[in-house]
Order: sequence, then C-alpha cells, then structure tokens
Amino acid sequence: MRRDPPAANDLADGRVLWQRARAQRLTNESAAATPHAILHDVCGLQAQAWSAATLGMRARSAGLDAGTVKRALDHDRSIVRTWLMRGTLHVVAAEDVRWLLHLLGPVFARAAARRHAQLGLDDDLKVRGVAAIRTILAETGPLTRYELVDRLRKRRIELDPKTQGPIHLIALAGLMGVLCLGPDRDGASTYVLLDDWVAKARPPARETALAELARRYFAAFGPATVDDLSAWSGLSSSEVRSGIAGARASFAEVSVQGKPGFLPKERLALRAASVRTDVRLLPAFDTYLLGYRRRDLALSPALQRRLQRGGGWLHPAVVVNGRAVAAWSLRRTGLRGRLTVEPFEALTTAMRAGVDNEVADVGRFLGISVESEISS
Repeated sequence: MRRDPPAANDLADGRVLWQRARAQRLTNESAAATPHAILHDVCGLQAQAWSAATLGMRARSAGLDAGTVKRALDHDRSIVRTWLMRGTLHVVAAEDVRWLLHLLGPVFARAAARRHAQLGLDDDLKVRGVAAIRTILAETGPLTRYELVDRLRKRRIELDPKTQGPIHLIALAGLMGVLCLGPDRDGASTYVLLDDWVAKARPPARETALAELARRYFAAFGPATVDDLSAWSGLSSSEVRSGIAGARASFAEVSVQGKPGFLPKERLALRAASVRTDVRLLPAFDTYLLGYRRRDLALSPALQRRLQRGGGWLHPAVVVNGRAVAAWSLRRTGLRGRLTVEPFEALTTAMRAGVDNEVADVGRFLGISVESEISS
C-alpha cells in the first residue's frame, strides 16, 4: 500500500484555519475586489442556489453589491455559471470555464450514466438531445428549462417534465461544453450556448490541466490534503496525485491534523496576528465548508448536525477566525429582512460586534433594511 511521506511542517489547528480563511478571502485583510477577481482567487463558488453564491462573493470583498455581481454574470460575462466540480453547479471566472470543463466534464458525464438510464435517457436519446439543444439555442438564444423542453418535444425528443430527466439532459449538455446558464428571466434560470457566452480556447493537455487544478486548489484552500482535493473536485485520488506531482515544485509540504498536506511555498511563513476577530456570515453551500473531506476542524459535531440536516443542504454559518460558531437565517419581506443568529457557543463582545457589522453589510449588499436577533 502506498504511503504518503511524513510532512516537514506540523501546523497547529488554529494556524491551519487562519491560512484557509485567508486564502478564501474571509479575513479582515481582504480588500474590495470584482466578482471575477474573487472567483479567480477562490477557484469558484458552488452555485446551485444563486442567491447564496452572490452572498458568498459579498463575504469575500469589501463594498461589493448585488447589482455588480449581476452585471458581471449577465452583461460583462466575466463570470460563468455551469456544472463543474463534482458535477455540481459552480460559478467561476470566465477564463477558467473551458479548461475546467475539458478536465471535469467527461468524468461526470460518464459517472451519471447509471442515473441517466434510470430516467430513460439512453445513449441514442442523449446524443440526439444534446445535438438538438445546440441547434435550438443557436436559433433562439436564452431559453428557460420549460421553453427548452417544449422545443425539444417539437423535435421529437420526448422528456417527461415531471421527472428529473430534462434537467439531467441539460446538465449533460453543460458538462459537454454545449451550454451554460444565462441571465435569469422573471426568477427562472435560462440557458445559452457556451460559445455565445465565452470566448473559445484551446484546452491544455490533461496532465497540464491536472497540475493547474492542484495549484489553484491549494492556493484557494491550503493547507489541505490529497483527500481534500479529491473530495472538492470529485476526481480520483490517482488523478489528484498526478496533478500534485505536476505542480509539486510550487508547494511546501505540511501536516494537517496529522496527515500530509500541501500549501503554496510563499505562504508557509505567514502567521496571523495574535489578537483578531474576523467574522463572516457565510451563505448556504459555502465552499469554505464544502472544500474539504473532513469538516471537523471548522465545525463542532453539534453545529455540523445543525447545518447538515439532510437533502444535501448545507445551511448558512457564522464563521469567526475560520471556525463556525453559529447558524443563521434570513427572512425577507419586500425591502425588509430579519436575520436570526443561533449560537452554538458563547459569543464574545467582539464576536457580537462583528456579527452586527456583517448583518449591516448583508443589508447593504441586498439593498434592504435588515434587523437582527440572537436566539437563545
């Protein structure tokens, strides 16, 4: 059995958390940045809930507002939303979408074959369906799911709209680089041709792409382990190790919770100030908590049970110095909202002040008035 070599630098848990939070732009050092710059730095955000992804960008930049994020996606096209890591919807910097799709798309298209068969999507239907989607979107431009399914039916691509068959066929077209998500219309997602939305680019060799994925992951999530990169990307351990080998010269080897891990060399000597209170309200599905195989360093068992209550949903969390200390929720009515914080440990005066600042910033970002309460 292959064994990892011992790590040269054993990092304390607090230092690991600070390094990770800093890499994810979740410390008070983080300055104002565009959505494109944020997503480049953190290697994308999970985005099946678009409102959550926008709040994830807010938490990572000073002064960003929802209108700027919408313009970046819909008009500037500097960021793109499609199926990537783990076959899940993500939003990434536009120049990253092509090489990531080339690397990851075929892997998850193959992995979904069994589920496709269960939904009645045989190979012939998938080939005809994806080809028809390309033709339809080239003729019409942005379409909602129901509009696209209706036009597929007229071309004798029969999909039951009451099942998950339509969205799985659309996601397959996304993984194959045919389409991506376009501007929302009346609250519904639309789909557009990727070639109409993002400049074409020659994909790198697979070995080159794997090395780039490793570099970008450890820059955005390090210190982290082989298993962490595999869990975040959805790739096999063998491919992950190949990528790490290709980028090995840029990494320092460290120990994370007793396991060998990696960190960009230039960050090894960085240390946090001894006294700090970096507070962030992270949204549902935030990549800071989803980017690792194990989450026990950042989440207590009780809070982890509270945030992960089934259905694949990861609820919003209050993070202080890289460690989650509370859950939170926002109830919005028109231009007003009420944000409730549910602590899982005592909040210090500094923590409460940080929460108040974050609540005010959520309101500013969304353009609404938000009141807060801390539940017992």
